[in-house]
Amino acid sequence: MERRRRDYRVERQLLDQEQLEELGRWGPAPRTRWWRTSLQCSRARARALLLQHLPVVAWLPRYPVREWLLGDLLSGLSVAIMQLPQGLAYALLAGLPPVYGLYSSFYPVFIYFLFGTSRHISVGTFAVMSVMVGSVTEALVPDEAVNSTVNVTARDAHRVQVASSLSVLVGLFQVGLGLVHFGFVVTYLSEPLVRGYTTAAAVQVFVSQLKYVFGLQLNSFSGPLSLIYTLLDVCWKLRQSVVGAVVTAAVAGLVLVAVKLLNHKLKRHLPLPLPGELLTLIGATAISYGVGLQHRFGVDVVGSIPAGLVPPVAPSPQLFASLVGNAFAIAVVGFAIAISLGKIFALKHGYRVDSNQELVALGLSNLIGGVFQCFPVSCSMSRSLVQESAGGNTQVAGAVSSLFILIIILKLGELFQDLPKAVLAAIIIVNLKGMLLQFRDVCSLWRANRVDLLIWLVTFVATILLNLDLGLAVAVAFSLLLVVVRTQRPHYSVLGQIPDTDVYRDVAEYAEAREVPGVKVFRSSATVYFANADLYSDALKQRCGVDVDHLISRKKKLLRKQELKLKRLRRKAQKQAQKQAAASTGTSVPIDVNTSDGAIKSQDEDGPKAQQVSTEHELAEPAASGQEGAQAPDGCTLKSLGLSPPAFHSLVLDLGALSFVDTVCIKSLKNIFRDFREIEVEVYMAGCQAPVVAQLEAGHFFDSSITKQHLFASVHDAVLFALQHPRSGPVSPVLVTKL
Repeated sequence: MERRRRDYRVERQLLDQEQLEELGRWGPAPRTRWWRTSLQCSRARARALLLQHLPVVAWLPRYPVREWLLGDLLSGLSVAIMQLPQGLAYALLAGLPPVYGLYSSFYPVFIYFLFGTSRHISVGTFAVMSVMVGSVTEALVPDEAVNSTVNVTARDAHRVQVASSLSVLVGLFQVGLGLVHFGFVVTYLSEPLVRGYTTAAAVQVFVSQLKYVFGLQLNSFSGPLSLIYTLLDVCWKLRQSVVGAVVTAAVAGLVLVAVKLLNHKLKRHLPLPLPGELLTLIGATAISYGVGLQHRFGVDVVGSIPAGLVPPVAPSPQLFASLVGNAFAIAVVGFAIAISLGKIFALKHGYRVDSNQELVALGLSNLIGGVFQCFPVSCSMSRSLVQESAGGNTQVAGAVSSLFILIIILKLGELFQDLPKAVLAAIIIVNLKGMLLQFRDVCSLWRANRVDLLIWLVTFVATILLNLDLGLAVAVAFSLLLVVVRTQRPHYSVLGQIPDTDVYRDVAEYAEAREVPGVKVFRSSATVYFANADLYSDALKQRCGVDVDHLISRKKKLLRKQELKLKRLRRKAQKQAQKQAAASTGTSVPIDVNTSDGAIKSQDEDGPKAQQVSTEHELAEPAASGQEGAQAPDGCTLKSLGLSPPAFHSLVLDLGALSFVDTVCIKSLKNIFRDFREIEVEVYMAGCQAPVVAQLEAGHFFDSSITKQHLFASVHDAVLFALQHPRSGPVSPVLVTKL
């Protein structure tokens, strides 16, 4: 589309900050006392709090049954079909008996139905969360080389206690952060960081499932480099692999991949995708029961799955001290995954997700789930996509899936006792496809943004080498450090005017931009604060093309020499005056030998006055001649001292990028004013936002020498003012002593 030229003209007076405030009638914005409204007690306030913290009360009475119920039912059934095998598999990933994956697919899902604000995410077991839980349970309750069923049962019971206590602690963190409106903490987890972290977690998951794929008994490793040790242990014991387990996992994996490819090819013709995981689960259980995989081929199976729900159990407070660090990491990661996916669906379907309420909803899901012996959960990417694509409109789909899981727990769970663990491992590995494909981010980030690539790589390597908890801490610390480093090295530029406009751009980037004669305009792309204030000053002096510090140093030396010369002349004049006074006193004795007493009396009266006038006259002559030879202090300029003045008389600082100022920034700006005035350059500022001006006032930046008349509404205002008022000489000379 061809754009037509459109001209506009605005005629106005030059506006400095004082005139702008007067013209716009500036006044401080009224402060809202949030604590007053939060402490108000009224019926409307109570209703608003109820709708805010229990969203189901707001949307369920207005639920359009005819339009949405069928889609939610079909979507809930599809999610439940996926939830069943994933729940069993991810419990194994967490180091727990598979039935606890079913519990974690029921209680938290129903709690989120009541308190959540996203209509499309599927809450429940998730691979990343499960492997984080597994790293904790295996570290605190390691595997023991035992053959006794009693010891294995005791180990599993202890691990369940650890996982449920961890879930309660994760829930407490999330609820607490949500109630204090700390949902913004997820903003410190950038997308490259999250994707690098989940990719590393996928590698951790893949390695952790190799023991089930090959049927190996591995040593338990925890802490830094545990993944490397586990991988070496797998390679060392590869000869001990159980052939039946390898074949079972390979066949199950091929079937799952084939069904997924078939779903992709026929997605336009199928009303619902084929439940490949459920079909594989049922088929593998039937074959294992009929052939006897455990007894004949040594394939490890799930084992006893008790029917019915377990009673609530209080968490163990003694474990909290050893779980607090991992619990906080799991709480942040789980919330980050849930809120990022929830915002994607909210943007697509046109509704709003409350990040603080999401924290509360996830926290209550984990808190109440932990009481019923569930492990920490979040939302699953694959199930959320199925829930949305299958026609799900609200969390009614989640409630339907949880009820379906409840039926399986009560009646059908014991049918899967002969399910091979190798099949569950195959289900987990195949479902890692999406996260493992994130390795392609390396190529795309290399082309798009190499700083983000660095964050991705550091996060991935740190998580692989240091495990999931320390890896996350290193990744967040590195990304924040990188932000500080990037603000320390912003883009500095000297601006020139685009011809016939009031627009100023970098002269290095715009060929037509021309510097205004006599005026230098400088801009930084980042705010100025304690970490980069010195760098800002150094870059300013460098870009101006004048060695400011050297020029000031030479000026001070010359002025000091002039001062010493004046002092020597003064001492010389005083000595001459003293000699002349002594000589005049000595010659008056022989002259006064004359006539009468009256004449002698008259000479005695007039003598002191004559001596005083003579002395003052002699002192004045050398002083005047000394000031003639060296410039008078008030008229001292660089040119009179034999120094070359800068090629510009005014400096304009474009401060439009400043979002805040601190005391170091204020001192740095004052030093800039002082230094450039020493070399006969007047300094102006332009483009400050109102909050920045208020902070400058609070920091006592403005005084008699730097007023708001030095601050202009725009760069063009400052340039025009500088052209109309070129600086002619110094304001206050330094190191000059007046006689």
